[in-house]
Amino acid sequence: MKSFLKRHWPLVGVLVLFLAVGFYFAKAGRDFIKTTAFLKDVISGEGVELKDIHYRQDDLDGKIKWALDAKEVRLSEDRKTIRFFDFYLKVEAEGRPGFSLRGEKGIYCKDIGKIELQGELDGSYGTEYRFLTEYVVIDEKKGTVNNEEPVEISGPFFTVKGKGIFADLSENRIKILSNVVTTINQEAGVSATQ
Repeated sequence: MKSFLKRHWPLVGVLVLFLAVGFYFAKAGRDFIKTTAFLKDVISGEGVELKDIHYRQDDLDGKIKWALDAKEVRLSEDRKTIRFFDFYLKVEAEGRPGFSLRGEKGIYCKDIGKIELQGELDGSYGTEYRFLTEYVVIDEKKGTVNNEEPVEISGPFFTVKGKGIFADLSENRIKILSNVVTTINQEAGVSATQ
């Protein structure tokens, strides 16, 4: 056997090389089949799931522009519905200060231009105002934000609590709808209820 290997070592080396290449091609073929099956399931199933994304909506027809950062995003098969989780949303209105919100989950419906956000929403407007609630709807075409849930808005000199909010971003107008309680900060020494 030793004499056979000594005389034919180049042939044995080529044979080993062919066996190694054949093994890797066979393994790659199995992996390719698995990948193709996965892509088929994603394309024909419930859409696509993505991790750690940044999405920007710059629709010129809408009154607002926004950018979304999320830990997880699920796109519907037709790409018209986007569900997102553990998110940070920054909204810009033309000629006005923008606002941002952090929350647990949301859904964006492209066809109707609405974003629904929920789950311990913590937002800021400009640099001095904070906004807390559990649920809001943003209409990107009208440039409005609203809900019928408890809300709290705090600024440098006051805190306003109530139920329901309506904000028109193009008019820079915010309105608490009911059960309004306003507290002036202690520095002013006054507390008022409306």
